[in-house]
Amino acid sequence: MKIEEYEAAVEAILFAMGDSVELSRIAAALEISDADAKRIIQSLSDRYSAQSSGLQIIELDGSYQMCTKVSQYEYLIRIAKQPKRHVLTDVLLETLSIVAYKQPVTRVEIEKIRGVSCEHAINRLVEYNLIREIGRLDAPGRPILFGTTEEFLRCFGVQSTDDLPTLDAEQVEEFKQEAQEEVQLKLNL
Repeated sequence: MKIEEYEAAVEAILFAMGDSVELSRIAAALEISDADAKRIIQSLSDRYSAQSSGLQIIELDGSYQMCTKVSQYEYLIRIAKQPKRHVLTDVLLETLSIVAYKQPVTRVEIEKIRGVSCEHAINRLVEYNLIREIGRLDAPGRPILFGTTEEFLRCFGVQSTDDLPTLDAEQVEEFKQEAQEEVQLKLNL
């Protein structure tokens, strides 16, 4: 097959599947190596970027998905119902951050870090499909381990959790100082 035929096949696969598709599944469907499949996907993705197309191909942790470009959102909502936007409160963001950076993590570990019960926040994040159960800890009671989802990657515009920003030592010290001052204020009340 010619490169154009492979690109057309990848385009058809990604369009028809709707959700993300693992590189290995695409390669198997095309009966080519993963490396060749990745080159074809990149070529197709570059073509979408170069054209004034409303579509793009995004990578999500080794999987690929065809979706609309963010610049086209305003036109889409004129046709379709505007999707319900989930509001991420400070509590939800704090809990989500802990899961994203510490995964796999248990509810007890999250609560130890936050210092308060997190059951409601965890349930809400699972409902929003931003975190999910990824297994059980091999310990008494076999507590649930949580991790982030593809939807998390999609919402925050990163290909994998390795792309999340890191804090330098100075920022960590500032946060610790602020937390200590906050605890001191509460004790003085």
